[in-house]
Amino acid sequence: MDSSKTLIEIINSNIATSPQKRINFAEYMDIALYHRQYGYYSTKALNIGKQGDFFTSVHLGCDFGELLAEQFLEIWEILEKPTSFSIVEMGAGQGYLAVDILKYIQQKYSDFYAALKYIIVEKSLGLKQEQQKHLQDLSVTWCDLEEILDNSITGCFFSNELVDAFPVNQFIIKEGKLQEVYITNNDLTSQENSGFIEVLAEPSTPQFAEYFQLIEIDLNQYPDNYRSEINLTAFKWLSVVANKLQRGYVLTIDYGYPATRYYNPRRNEGTLQCYYQHHRHNNPYINIGQQDITTHVNFTALERWGETCGLDKISFTQQGLFLMALGLGDRIAGISYQNLPLPQLLKRRDALQQLIDPLGLGNFGVLAQSKGLSPVEKAQTLKGFAVPEGM
Repeated sequence: MDSSKTLIEIINSNIATSPQKRINFAEYMDIALYHRQYGYYSTKALNIGKQGDFFTSVHLGCDFGELLAEQFLEIWEILEKPTSFSIVEMGAGQGYLAVDILKYIQQKYSDFYAALKYIIVEKSLGLKQEQQKHLQDLSVTWCDLEEILDNSITGCFFSNELVDAFPVNQFIIKEGKLQEVYITNNDLTSQENSGFIEVLAEPSTPQFAEYFQLIEIDLNQYPDNYRSEINLTAFKWLSVVANKLQRGYVLTIDYGYPATRYYNPRRNEGTLQCYYQHHRHNNPYINIGQQDITTHVNFTALERWGETCGLDKISFTQQGLFLMALGLGDRIAGISYQNLPLPQLLKRRDALQQLIDPLGLGNFGVLAQSKGLSPVEKAQTLKGFAVPEGM
């Protein structure tokens, strides 16, 4: 039996053994993506890149990682160059970004590299093995987030396209009332049946109401059958990160919107998307365990949740502006002076332009939050969040 059918059986079993013969969408998404043996990030997670299900900024060359390294260097300097400085990458993909960051710092900033402790938090065993293969010549530690001691990290927690893959709860407005989406099955006795169906019922947690109060969204203004999602997993994750950080920053890079745009009444089917071999669609009930399932990030929620966890918002910008402020413009301008064959020159220029494309990666959000900074440290504008000249 293939892994997809096995995963369907596991989901059916969870439904059958639940008290009301249903699971919420977050539980379904968690199994489909993160089941340790059959979930997408265990079986298909290596399908990242140009030939896989999707690609990220990391797959366009070393520049993204090298410019992030410049931002980490400045953070180290703002914190007065502590002799032990941690970069904690959460969800490190195949490890390419860590390679780019560490090699750049090693080659250019030996004093910073001597103080640096690079930690990777990775849930997928397959990806962890891939990371260890690529990073075997560099000094990296792997651990679970929960294994990091509270108030032990001086430095920066960061993630690139992590939060969008967290399991989400879904809801629909029916007759002016918020209803949560649950998953059940017409025929729970059939081992071959993958016909999952949705049913609506009361929310599974009071956090739904608390969430909308926190982000100041009044659902009474929304039309019937309006559908969207809530990423409560992000709150749990951010609260843990905040507990682990003693002094420093949290840097979150992902695609998403502020709350008012996220819950625009005209976006009445939410933001959930599935990716299968570079094809995008919105049906999470096919290709189970074989496709990525993502939603956009509500950056307002991350900011407000951060405040409740003791994190201060430093700034928010778009990836294109962030990278330009860190020196991407100089790299683009310098291409013409590089002694490269024309095809390579054009390929490099295209890669750099994709990083700042306002219709693509350049429109990703970059959120900086902090904890434990002195008033002087907090007042310093991070270079990546300064407005580049001419912008």
